[in-house]
Amino acid sequence: MNIETKFAPAYTLAVCHLQPGEALRVESGAMVDMDSNLSMETGFRAGKGGILKGIARSMLGGESFFQNTFRATNGAGTVRLAPGNVGDLRLLDLAGDLFIQSSCFVASAEAIDLTTKLGGFKNWFGGKGLFMLKASGQGPLLISAFGAIHEVQVDGQFTVDTGHIVAFDPTLDFNIRRAGSWFSTFFSGEGFVCRFTGHGRLFIQTRNPGEFGGRVGPFLPPRQG
Repeated sequence: MNIETKFAPAYTLAVCHLQPGEALRVESGAMVDMDSNLSMETGFRAGKGGILKGIARSMLGGESFFQNTFRATNGAGTVRLAPGNVGDLRLLDLAGDLFIQSSCFVASAEAIDLTTKLGGFKNWFGGKGLFMLKASGQGPLLISAFGAIHEVQVDGQFTVDTGHIVAFDPTLDFNIRRAGSWFSTFFSGEGFVCRFTGHGRLFIQTRNPGEFGGRVGPFLPPRQG
């Protein structure tokens, strides 16, 4: 399997070349186009733990309950993928574990398992909900971002706005805290931040989707009904 990315960082496209018999698991709605040599199978996102685990990831992790698997059944073929957000894609060669913001998962090899992890109330106060995804295994993994993806090598401590977190290594611990005093937390526009400690990779996005939504929301027409 060979995956390349084009048109980074604003409108990144992943071009995935599959050899006969290879398969790629893709988040629902991410396909742009595919060759006739490929077949697409749509099924429940079960993974380890069966259907109930899939439902948990869907309801609590922000994923679709369904997933698509593209398989090269009639020879080599290509499928192209794009995230829903305007932004970047990063191809990682996973060998172990990685924590991912639920909306940032795009695709992975079949050998990689996705589970939902309870992050505790520190995640709740950070505005990310109680759950995140944990990718485990070996193989290619595609993650997306709103804006460009910037990789930070944390060595000790590092602070980032909660809305800019994409993924991080499990060797990093974290806690959510106020950006400053209670007054500055609510009136500075910074809100809560995440303090990472340890040694490992942290992937951040250069734009905050929550802030963007807050700016464009007043200009959108009201929902009907």
